Amino acid sequence: MVKLVWYGHACFELQGKNITIVIDPFKGIGIPEPKAAADIVLCTHSHQDHNNVKPVMAKQGETLEDFEGSKKIKGIAVRGIASFHDDTKGSKRGKNSIYTFNLDGVQFCHLGDLGHELSDQTVEEIGKVDVLFVPVGGYFTIGPDTATRVCEQLKPNLIIPMHYKMPKLASTFDLLKTVDDFVEGKNNIDRVTGPVVKIEESNLPKEPRILVLSLK
Repeated sequence: MVKLVWYGHACFELQGKNITIVIDPFKGIGIPEPKAAADIVLCTHSHQDHNNVKPVMAKQGETLEDFEGSKKIKGIAVRGIASFHDDTKGSKRGKNSIYTFNLDGVQFCHLGDLGHELSDQTVEEIGKVDVLFVPVGGYFTIGPDTATRVCEQLKPNLIIPMHYKMPKLASTFDLLKTVDDFVEGKNNIDRVTGPVVKIEESNLPKEPRILVLSLK
C-alpha cells in the first residue's frame, strides 16, 4: 500500500513501506510549503514552484533535478524522460523531465510541467502507468483538452489532475484553468474530501478513473 499526500499544485508525497518519495516541492506560490521527510526528492525542472528541496529533506535523502536517464536509488528504479515545458521544444520555458518509477508494486508517472502532447516514442518510453499525475491548468502547461489526449495516450488506471487554479494560489497563476474545466463532460470522476488517499496494486480500477483531491 502507498499513502499519497497532495500538498497542492504539482507536489505529492508517496509513502511506501520503506521509502518516501516527494515530487516537485514548491515555494512562494501562496499556499503553505510542503514539509515531509523524504528518502528521494524528484524535481521535474528548476522553477521555484517545482524545486524547493530543503523543507522535504529531513532524512538523508537523494535528489534528482532535471534528470534524464535511469538511476536506482535506495532500491527504487527511477527513470527521467526528456520533454519540454512548452510546445516549441523548450524555446519559451525550457526542458521538463517526466519521472516514472515503481513503488510497492504501483507504477507512477509524474508529467511535471509538460507543455505538449506526447510523441509515440515518449509514450513507449513511459510504458505502463498505474497512476498518472497530469497538469491540466494550461497557460504554463498543457490545458484540459491536451491533458485529456495525453491521458488517452498513456491509458493509466488512475488519473490525478494537478497544476490548476485553486484558492489562495498567488496571482501569478490567475490565468490557469480549474480542475472542473478538465473534468467537464467526463463521468469517470471520484472526488476525495482531503489531500490523502491510499493506493494498492490490487485495488486499482480496471478502467481509467479520475481522482480529484482537495486541500484541507
